[in-house]
Amino acid sequence: MPQQDRAYATREAILHAAAEEFDRLGYERTSLTAVLARAGLTKGAFYFHFASKEAVASALIDRQSELWTQVRETWRARGVDPLSALHGMFAESADRMAADVVLRAGVRLAADREIGYPGVPSTHIMWEKLIASYVVEAGERGDLRPGVDPDAVARTLCGAALGARLISSATTACADFPARIREVLGYVLPCVASPEWKLSGSQNTADGVTEA
Repeated sequence: MPQQDRAYATREAILHAAAEEFDRLGYERTSLTAVLARAGLTKGAFYFHFASKEAVASALIDRQSELWTQVRETWRARGVDPLSALHGMFAESADRMAADVVLRAGVRLAADREIGYPGVPSTHIMWEKLIASYVVEAGERGDLRPGVDPDAVARTLCGAALGARLISSATTACADFPARIREVLGYVLPCVASPEWKLSGSQNTADGVTEA
């Protein structure tokens, strides 16, 4: 294996091992010794790629942030209506989190960092603003019931999604997170959408999972 490929594989092994530990125990309770044992690597190999445990955590947070940007751009490019795009983004995000411990750990670390470091820009607030913008667009298209408050819808969806993630993480390691998110969407969106609105038939996720 070429040296560059070996370096990439080692870095990915560290990230995956760290993600397993962070997802299981959280940042504070995860030890570098446990990460190295899970990855089967020496301290020298670790420090070649990362300066500290915090550096690994930052890399995982950056990765999940980059993925969410890709998911948003992908659904925007599909050209579906705003409420269908919201449904698709939420559902795909849940599918990915259930399947990918690296992503799941990045999300947990980002949330924990917001709690531990007051003043850090909140991912949850960012999502609320993004969702509200989609709901505003839906209103401009005539896809909302009269009197629907986009900010309230955004807060409701974000709060429900966060609660679903926490419960799913604690009970099934996020295995049932996709089902929980689809339950939230199935109850909330029909309550705010106009009677004429229909979910777009193009609801395939990037991983080939098709909405029911």
